[in-house]
Amino acid sequence: MHIHARALKYFDMIRRSGSIREAARRLHVASSAVNRQLLQLEESIGSPLFDRMPGGLRLTAAGEIFSRHVITVLQDEHRMVSELDALKGIRRGELTIAAVEGLNADLLPSVLETMMTRYPMLRISIQPAGSAVAAAAVVAGDADLAIGYSVERQEALRQYAVGRFRLGAIMPAHHPLAGQATVRFADCARYPLILAREPLSIHAQLRPLIAHHRKPMTVLMESASVELAKKLCLRGLGLAFQTRIGIEDELADGRLAHVPLIGAGPVISELGVYVRSGRTLPPALDAFIRILAEEIARREAEEPTLPDLLPKH
Repeated sequence: MHIHARALKYFDMIRRSGSIREAARRLHVASSAVNRQLLQLEESIGSPLFDRMPGGLRLTAAGEIFSRHVITVLQDEHRMVSELDALKGIRRGELTIAAVEGLNADLLPSVLETMMTRYPMLRISIQPAGSAVAAAAVVAGDADLAIGYSVERQEALRQYAVGRFRLGAIMPAHHPLAGQATVRFADCARYPLILAREPLSIHAQLRPLIAHHRKPMTVLMESASVELAKKLCLRGLGLAFQTRIGIEDELADGRLAHVPLIGAGPVISELGVYVRSGRTLPPALDAFIRILAEEIARREAEEPTLPDLLPKH
């Protein structure tokens, strides 16, 4: 019997939460992904692990036996990680992270929660910065790590992880365009727009689409703050453009819709993780990068697939 480590963690969260939906919320994954892992686990074991009750899930007899095994495995894993970390010297130290503003809404808090739980004595400093400024801070030695969109490749930087995310129009969920599978810039330009200014990478991505449009449009505001643009969208004042990163809560509770933008094809923003080239990674930085890379990969996996975004003929 082969059981993936992820399935154990999902099972344990369902056990502690009492429902698949709540477990998914705490794990920051889709409910369907948690349910799929549970069904595969039950198939591997050959027995239901939970009784589906009106008030939630309750462990079956087999579930009780399995839960004791899972608790032991997870506790052993935590102890092993703690011992290895102590051996590698991660307990103390400092990290300076330069990151784009939109990550502060959900992605960075998730990564920092994991990091601070594992390494409570580690001191982490976060510097909000545009992508280019964050990269420059790493090159200059003012930051250990940069996290930014569409960072220009250069010899002085080494990319340790990257995720590809769809740039889209964001709008209130009741907006006429909210039900579309995709939108073109011309569709959005029929409504008031909130456009990105430099140094946001969105500014450069939208520039050719705006130049190609060549028709009158109403620009409500230009801003270098994705947070401000999001707040104005929530008030129904206009449409803005960004990835799903940074609007996770608003999407989850139905206050905003994100509709992928297409030109000749999907418009993609690459979220990368960068360290100065040639640097030997200290244990704390290596641990942070591993946790961050896993989180970016998980969120990238939840993106719509590229063929699904292409217009149907």
